[in-house]
Amino acid sequence: MKQEISFIPREELKAKPDTASLGFGKYFSDYMFEMDYHNDLGWHNPRITPYEPLTLDPSAMVFHYGQAIFEGMKAYKTPDGSVQLFRPEKNMKRFNESCDRLCIPQIDEEFLLEGIKQLITTEKEWVPDGEGTSLYIRPFIFSTEAYLGVRPANQYKLLVILSPSGAYYGSQLSPVKIYVEEQYVRAVIGGVGHVKTAGNYAASLKAQKKADAGGYAQILWLDAKENKYVEEVGSMNIFFKINGEVVTPKLNGSILPGVTRDSVIELLKYWNIPVREERISIEEVFAAHKRGELEEVFGAGTAAVISPVGELTWKDQSITINDNQIGQLSQDIYNELTGIQLGKKEDPFNWTVKVTSVEG
Repeated sequence: MKQEISFIPREELKAKPDTASLGFGKYFSDYMFEMDYHNDLGWHNPRITPYEPLTLDPSAMVFHYGQAIFEGMKAYKTPDGSVQLFRPEKNMKRFNESCDRLCIPQIDEEFLLEGIKQLITTEKEWVPDGEGTSLYIRPFIFSTEAYLGVRPANQYKLLVILSPSGAYYGSQLSPVKIYVEEQYVRAVIGGVGHVKTAGNYAASLKAQKKADAGGYAQILWLDAKENKYVEEVGSMNIFFKINGEVVTPKLNGSILPGVTRDSVIELLKYWNIPVREERISIEEVFAAHKRGELEEVFGAGTAAVISPVGELTWKDQSITINDNQIGQLSQDIYNELTGIQLGKKEDPFNWTVKVTSVEG
């Protein structure tokens, strides 16, 4: 039997931020979804509660052994005033895959999605409708048991928080500069690179700080074994358009299977544009540029949707892609995906899910 989701009202609602100053991940709505796990009770006590600080024991296992996972998804305001999600079942499935890898108890995907819908229904006034805006949704789970032995925890907390957001990189479709990292690695096959666990991002910060100092927006990671094959960008999967064909690194156990990545591949196939998932080395990318065949490079992820890459730097060599302008294919993919997400274009894939009862 499904559990009832309780509601705890807050005394005073927050002022809504100005749409023009949203940025990414700076503001948070009035409420959050919360649920607890105990070995004896399973997942229990689902509730929508005021967004507020948490109290945790200093020996909570998440602080010491890092059992923490998360997801990233979005809700969009459509022209008729309703709100919809984009392929949320893919996020729920990946959430459970992350649970499995981190020895966290599985969730009921259908129930959690219903909880997210109820939270968004409660927070419908927080869904922005300005150009390039959306309501970012962050489900996450972390271990809360007070214990210092090394083993999977027996207690966890699941939260879903909401953040009205603008473009991830500021000017949404301005090409970004990417630095190819040589010294540090993000993930290894057999590790946790294919799931969304907090430690992956902590391990990336040193390299990202170095990239920031050089004026680069993101890191492009290479494989950990040979330091040769392209894997992904810190917040996105990566695509290369070479001589009319689109190539993206094949999923290998250390690359995150992005929802937007999968959507781009399906869209390209629908358009009959050649697309291949295969191992590609950074040498091949630079060689294609030298031959004049590297036509476009773009990242794909939930936060940025599509982010064109205008410059790549590797081993002190910098190449400019498409005169540092967004390519036509990148623009077309962005237009199509955001059009579907916002309910402005036909959805032939049945990717969108209406959050019913959210009108006007």
